[in-house]
Amino acid sequence: MALRTIRTEGDPVLEKICKPVKDITPRISQLIDDMLETMHDAGGVGLAAPQVGVLRRIAVIDVSEDGTDPVVLINPEIIEQSGEQTGDEGCLSVPGVAGKVTRPETVKVRTFDKDLNEVILDAEGLKARAFCHEIDHLDGKLYTRLVEGELHEVSYEDDEEEE
Repeated sequence: MALRTIRTEGDPVLEKICKPVKDITPRISQLIDDMLETMHDAGGVGLAAPQVGVLRRIAVIDVSEDGTDPVVLINPEIIEQSGEQTGDEGCLSVPGVAGKVTRPETVKVRTFDKDLNEVILDAEGLKARAFCHEIDHLDGKLYTRLVEGELHEVSYEDDEEEE
């Protein structure tokens, strides 16, 4: 596995629609492993292939506290959604800021796993937000288009006091 460079806002690759994955090649498997490592290293809960410069419909998500529940999405599509949640959202490609975004409270996603087996995943809360956010990336959309009001600065540093 290897860390990949995360592309940031202004990079044209983030505005392009990704192509579907047709086969799981060694390159695609390596990309998935690299994306998981890159996401965890950066402290994110999700990462889409265009964020590392690859225009394929692949995203990885892990909303667990300890990074032990990764989900791989290949060619995902939201097939059902309900409810509404509004909360702060950030992005590894837009570092240092966050903004209020309204997303569905629950989603059902048809996707393929890393062996190209079709699966249906249900998600709610943060996981539903992450699914929507990463699928938007695959369609060339950054969350900043959906922000209600202004973006605000955020700090990811440890808030512990120095002794």
